[in-house]
Amino acid sequence: MHRHGYKGRKFGRERDQRRALLKGLATSLVEHGKIETTLPKAKELVRYIEKLVTKAKKGDLANRRAVIAGLSAQAAAFRLVDVIAPQLTGRTSGHVRVERTRLRVGDGAQMATIAFVDEISDTPKPAVAKKPAAKPAAKPAKENK
Repeated sequence: MHRHGYKGRKFGRERDQRRALLKGLATSLVEHGKIETTLPKAKELVRYIEKLVTKAKKGDLANRRAVIAGLSAQAAAFRLVDVIAPQLTGRTSGHVRVERTRLRVGDGAQMATIAFVDEISDTPKPAVAKKPAAKPAAKPAKENK
């Protein structure tokens, strides 16, 4: 059978279970900043979390709601939009990194850690309000002598 046009990994699960798995992994990544899972799950999570981070960086109401829907905890969604996304504004993509770690003892599966590329601090970056451009001072009226 050909594999053309079949996107994504199945993980031996049905659609709803797969979606719940990715939601849970993404939520854990946002809450902890770094998680360890199997390599195929980590690679699939990269595709999922990159889209959420891009939406979180836009930060408007519709994208904020999409991020809330994409994560299983509302607190994690707020953390992604308000704390993590402002710290990743210097990048257009490539927000997370996957590194192979070890072979799991039980079944020999390749394990990997997935983490944000930039160091994430827990304090939210204050929103920089744009100051309106200062109007030039009115020229003093010339006195007629």
